[in-house]
Amino acid sequence: MKKRVLLPVFAAFMIFAGANSYEAEAASVDQLTSSAYKYIGTPYVYGGTTSNGFDCSGFTRQVFNDLGISLSRTSGSQYGQGQAVAKSNLQAGDLIFFNTSGAGISHVGIYIGDQKFIHSQTGKGVSVTNINESYWAKRYIGAKRVTNFSTNEVAKAEVKNAQIDFSVYASRGEVAIQLAEALNLDTSDTNSPFSDIKPSAKYAGAATALSKIGVFSGDENGKFNPASPVTRAQLAKILVVAFDLQQQGEAPTFSDVPASHWSSDYVAILASTGITVGKGDGTFAANDNVTLTHLEAFINRAMQQ
Repeated sequence: MKKRVLLPVFAAFMIFAGANSYEAEAASVDQLTSSAYKYIGTPYVYGGTTSNGFDCSGFTRQVFNDLGISLSRTSGSQYGQGQAVAKSNLQAGDLIFFNTSGAGISHVGIYIGDQKFIHSQTGKGVSVTNINESYWAKRYIGAKRVTNFSTNEVAKAEVKNAQIDFSVYASRGEVAIQLAEALNLDTSDTNSPFSDIKPSAKYAGAATALSKIGVFSGDENGKFNPASPVTRAQLAKILVVAFDLQQQGEAPTFSDVPASHWSSDYVAILASTGITVGKGDGTFAANDNVTLTHLEAFINRAMQQ
């Protein structure tokens, strides 16, 4: 099986009332990244506005909508929102615009820091690109700041806890605990390699044990993000790696997990082994957060393999 890298996804979503301008209350950078990265691999579709396929502005609009922030529909109209920002002052969450048609604004993406932006582009779908690549550098027009994204750790933690009901949904910390127990791992070592897990945390031993066997790795900042939810696509990879699952014959396909999606191999393995049968409507619901009930069911089925 061809291995694919699971991009870090590490935050919940927040709803804002009347968040239509850059003066609106800010979401966090982690929330922004979570919202954007969960669509990695979604194909480019002209006029597309759903996770079945996006055009450039359909993607940016959906990401901001996930955060409760309203954007206009087209790249040209999105350029009319927010505050202009110099290229030298770009911050994560800024919309960046390009002239790819020779006739003005025709493409938009979301700056995510480190000279990179995420966008839906023809031929590649939702993907990450360096802003200094020759093609894009020559066509760059400008940037707009629709909202200021917070980097305050305390605020982010409060938002996560307030917006996700972890009596219903599984957090990364809870996944670690249940998975370590299912695998009968030694969790006595609580000196976690993750910068945001203290030795006294209830999931410290589980996260450390799972890190040692390669199931979990930190984000680009070395964090585990234990208070973040887990999507069904992410759990597919976690289970495949943790239980060393292999595909068993031809697997059913799901309309929301095309072959180009980063999780397609992992989802196929779960489907071929009967660990998942999808949602019954032809979809896997790859971007849905995993409930505690489904987590228990998936782990139990994986153990039987």
